[in-house]
Amino acid sequence: MAFLDSTVVNVALPALQRSFGATVVGVQWVVEIYGLFLGALILVGGTLGDVLGRRLMFLVGVGIFAIASAGCGFALSLQQLLIARGIEGVGAALLVPGSLSIIGASFDENTRGQAIGTWAGFTAITTALGPVLGGWLIEHASWRWAFFLNLPIAVAVIVTSVWRVPESRGSASSRVDWLGAIMATAGLGGLVTGLIAASTRGWVEPLVLGRLIAGFACLGLFLFVEARVRSPMVPLGLFRSRNFSGANLLTLSLYAALGAFFFLFPLNLIQVQGYSATATGAASLPMILLMFLLSRWSGGLVTRYGPKAPLAIGPMVVSAGFVLFALPSVGGRYWVTFFPAFVVLGLGTAISVAPLTTVVMDSTSRDHAGAASGINNAVARVAGVLAIAAFGPVIVSAFSSHLNHGLADLSLSPPILHAIQTDEVRLAGMPLPTGLNPAAVAAIRALVSRAFVFTFRLVMLVCAGLAMTSAVFAWLMIPARDHR
Repeated sequence: MAFLDSTVVNVALPALQRSFGATVVGVQWVVEIYGLFLGALILVGGTLGDVLGRRLMFLVGVGIFAIASAGCGFALSLQQLLIARGIEGVGAALLVPGSLSIIGASFDENTRGQAIGTWAGFTAITTALGPVLGGWLIEHASWRWAFFLNLPIAVAVIVTSVWRVPESRGSASSRVDWLGAIMATAGLGGLVTGLIAASTRGWVEPLVLGRLIAGFACLGLFLFVEARVRSPMVPLGLFRSRNFSGANLLTLSLYAALGAFFFLFPLNLIQVQGYSATATGAASLPMILLMFLLSRWSGGLVTRYGPKAPLAIGPMVVSAGFVLFALPSVGGRYWVTFFPAFVVLGLGTAISVAPLTTVVMDSTSRDHAGAASGINNAVARVAGVLAIAAFGPVIVSAFSSHLNHGLADLSLSPPILHAIQTDEVRLAGMPLPTGLNPAAVAAIRALVSRAFVFTFRLVMLVCAGLAMTSAVFAWLMIPARDHR
């Protein structure tokens, strides 16, 4: 459900922007508020699973997620949608760590890698079906059905879990670290709201600086609290493991790149390249199918070769995929432009994900399986949230600068020019002023498309750099063999 929802929502962003007349900041929040609550509370979800029962918390999370999905589907305004998306994030914070911690508690060290690979393969199936089915529903029905899609799945998940999934708990007594959860939520909230506000207000605005300072202060207090409470939701002692620390630094860089990519790519395909929502959903199938076909194989790479090689090579291949995405301009056949890039990106991701998850789970004891899963999932989600928020000002600035440079050659009247510049925060989804002749409309549309492609290329190159940083972390910090 969680993987399906994240991919479907990305495809739905252009339709949501059009339906609510939202700016890029508005559609950022559709992704960010979900990721904010998921990233901040996923640690609590892992701990609650260890204390109260992993299956129980998993089922509670599925129920909350399903109810919130219905709320998203019935939303009549962007504000209502954002509230429901936030509640979805709370539900996901309970169900996402529950799935991996159940696997970690149910399989021994010899079979855990293949079990996680199988888990990754089945998530890849839903990830593959989600964008295509969701895109078809968005195109032929409404974006609302992209959220209603979760309801029958939730019923199937609950029935299957009650029937077949065993209950498990951590053996060590623990308490939920609510103070740490509050500090983490406030800290991430301050950073995200500050970064997103910088897209339209600039970096020197007192409100922006105040939010950023408050966010960093709360995160500092979070570390202070975690070092002193009896049952921290982030046991800092886990980071004494070189495997665990290196894997999480790798996760931070790699998932920041992937988060920024999957936010911007659907906007490029639908608003600039002219793809339908269904075609946009299908565009990423090569990547997802490669992850599905190779996930079980890659899950055994750690046992055969050790963790260093796949975790250094995989992100390097991912980096090459991002470079290929930076090459196409406007137009061109999919098989020549984006298909090769998705194949390379899928290969690199398949090499990386299952070994990375295996290293995280194997670097801790079973009693801390929920905490370890929660921390790594939190790092992955927070990486995407912060990347989208941090890229926001860069995207708006690069797009506006490139577009304004081109508009200077069109000799537009001051009112028309002002109207266009006011809507630049909508990027390629911006409406054009009325009263323009067809030639002027075509010229401005061409400039908008070129400005967006320029911005997309810039972001892809930065993503390639982040992926290479992940490879460096793996090479420097992950040992060639497991030395727990």
